Amino acid sequence: MSVPIKAVLFDLDGTLCHFEPSGEKVFTDYLKSIHVHFSEEDDLRSARWVHFYFANSLEIQADKKIYTSGTDFWVNFSRRRLVALGLSNEQAKELAPEVSAHMNTHYKPETRISPNIHPTLTRLKDAGYKLGVVSNRDEPLTNDLKDLKLDRYFDFSLAGGEIQSFKPDLRIFQRGLELAGTAPHETMYIGDNYFADIRGSLRAGLVPVLYDPNGLFPDSESAIIRSFDELHPLLTDVTQ
Repeated sequence: MSVPIKAVLFDLDGTLCHFEPSGEKVFTDYLKSIHVHFSEEDDLRSARWVHFYFANSLEIQADKKIYTSGTDFWVNFSRRRLVALGLSNEQAKELAPEVSAHMNTHYKPETRISPNIHPTLTRLKDAGYKLGVVSNRDEPLTNDLKDLKLDRYFDFSLAGGEIQSFKPDLRIFQRGLELAGTAPHETMYIGDNYFADIRGSLRAGLVPVLYDPNGLFPDSESAIIRSFDELHPLLTDVTQ
């Protein structure tokens, strides 16, 4: 008999909410418009790399120290992403300033609630689960959750910047557990970033669930959902 789940914690960006259009689409659409050729597998590899990079990787930690200007940081990010897409270092270095400038001018996304979030959170709250948000953002999440009209569902929220610990680091998950008042094996963590959310929550002993609507990480060792409609049956299975 498995231990019942008592708390469900969520990532914010890419999980509870997402950005439209996605940075991936604006980036690759521009490359296609200037006749940079790449395969579907190249595109998937690049998208996975973006998740890896923003999972507080050693690379992003080093880049933030080197590229203190926002412009320089994003030019370097574009260079890295082009390499991940399959371009040579020389091609990527030459093209990165142009691509970064295009993104700066044309990437103006709107924040959207992910599909089925409201009914999912209502059902979880009515069922008595402790609900929280644990994010790698720098600033507290209170105002963001209010703006998204999600604040009423959650018992607490935690941004990595509040404690200077960012997923997949153990300490941010441990602090989330303290706020939830639950043991790791009683706590489910749902996020879209395999490297930050799944690896991190697994190491911390939580029950991880990958939200992967685009099928980026089909081999994840965690449970995978592609829609929040799939969450309630999964919770039922875990606690039986």
